[in-house]
Amino acid sequence: MDFDFSEDQEQLRDATRKWVEKGYTFERRQSIVKAGGFSRDVYNELAELGLTALFVPESDGGMGMGPIEAMVVMEELGRGMVLEPLTQALIAGAVVAGYGSAEAKAWLARIASGEALVVLAYQERAARYALKTPQTTATQTQGTYQVSGSKSVVPVGDQADAFLVPAQLAGQTALFLVERQAAGVTTRGYGTQNGGRAAEVTFSHSPATLVTLDGQTALEHSVDIGLAASCAEAVGIMDPTVTVTAEYLNTRKQFGVTLANFQALRHRMADMKMQLELARSMSYYASLKLNAPAPERRAALSRAKYQLGQSMRFVGQQAVQLHGGIGVTDEYIVSHYFKALTQLEMSFGDSLHHLGQVSDAMQDTAGVFA
Repeated sequence: MDFDFSEDQEQLRDATRKWVEKGYTFERRQSIVKAGGFSRDVYNELAELGLTALFVPESDGGMGMGPIEAMVVMEELGRGMVLEPLTQALIAGAVVAGYGSAEAKAWLARIASGEALVVLAYQERAARYALKTPQTTATQTQGTYQVSGSKSVVPVGDQADAFLVPAQLAGQTALFLVERQAAGVTTRGYGTQNGGRAAEVTFSHSPATLVTLDGQTALEHSVDIGLAASCAEAVGIMDPTVTVTAEYLNTRKQFGVTLANFQALRHRMADMKMQLELARSMSYYASLKLNAPAPERRAALSRAKYQLGQSMRFVGQQAVQLHGGIGVTDEYIVSHYFKALTQLEMSFGDSLHHLGQVSDAMQDTAGVFA
């Protein structure tokens, strides 16, 4: 199997990396954190690069690209720990284009241009990452829909333009698009552990646009897109984490010699590198399976997220321990890598949740024998 990237994919990677290095410095990121954890100016810069249009079809003003291009981009954004939620643009573009009604697809051009930031609002209190049977409900009256309920930890929920909301309609899960400025919508924003922003969002008989009546299928696909993007972003964060830690061990001296001379520490660095490469290969696997049939895709994404969760935890913890006290200071970048990895491990289902998903999907043969 050929794992080489195409010339266009390498150019996309290069353009994104250059923007991160020059346009999203650690200092700029820190200023965004202090300002609340989200910058519309930065989101517009991502749109100018064409990144918000990756999954929007060309006929709707997008780039019509696929999972590998998204993986390449998310890795590079991970290197800079970019707070602005491009993952949500990928989800919105793919799901509205793939499942949406004509009325919902009218949003695609705005999603592609970055004019409209549409985010997935699916988590509910006590749901424990479960996707079935949301407590949020929808009603239909004379051809119009209204949504009532609450969603938790919605990315930039108090700044987004609209939400993709799964809700129960006549005994089945449907997916709706609800504008933030619509009647009955209230938001309460707050900072997140990684310096970003989220919100609790409440809907009270809020006017909604039907995206699809097959909301369960669309929701599962949405989360799988988020999982693949999170895996790639995590690889992008772990890569510089390993590099910075190696540089520190090659510089810091104890007993007159650099820390890199101690064999035990060299072994720990080797273990970090191994976990990084395991994570990278599983991120590739996740992206390659993103367009597979739903049962195969769902099982593959859970396998990938479980391995990524293990790798993120190991690399983050080892980086902090090998740095010592400086590794947990706010002024040093490693502490921010650690927090970003910790939050990603919890995103779209934590490791234990996905281990359970993998277990539930296993068969007697584990796929080895016919």
